[in-house]
Amino acid sequence: MRNSSSRRLTITAILTAFGILIPLIMPVKVIIGPASFTLASHVPLFLAIFISPFVTILVGLGTAFGFLLAGFPIVIVLRALSHLLFAIIAAIVIKKYPNCLQNPMRCFLFAVLVNLLHGLAEFAVVYLLTVTSTSSLTYLLSLLILIGLGSLVHGTIDFYLAYLLWRLLRDRVGLSLSLEK
Repeated sequence: MRNSSSRRLTITAILTAFGILIPLIMPVKVIIGPASFTLASHVPLFLAIFISPFVTILVGLGTAFGFLLAGFPIVIVLRALSHLLFAIIAAIVIKKYPNCLQNPMRCFLFAVLVNLLHGLAEFAVVYLLTVTSTSSLTYLLSLLILIGLGSLVHGTIDFYLAYLLWRLLRDRVGLSLSLEK
């Protein structure tokens, strides 16, 4: 039991460290107003969802802290903090239904649904922080496309990067979805 706790703590610390470092050092960052797309920024969080909801919370907080340390605008930091919503739900679903990732079609459906929630949460944060009484329908639609659709695509790509990395770690190092092994 102690070995399992130590292993979980170590993996949580490593994922949190990567979650902090990626926004600080990743050379590929695209910032368009309240939207930002940092290559692989979701990978530590998606790896955390494969472990447990608690690990997901810690890594999610660390990732948001990384965006704060990197000097991103507060709206982008709060977008990163909103990841806790979709990530905790995803971690709970995986804990309850670990086989949902075994079938390629179910895995794809899971990734898309999780990232739809991801995009909606980020859209809500940006909308609430930037909307004014003079905001137009064009502004709303541009946020839906840039933030909502952008997060869906970026998050799904990062999900599959994490999923492939997880499978590699599972096969080579013996990690399981709940670190029971």
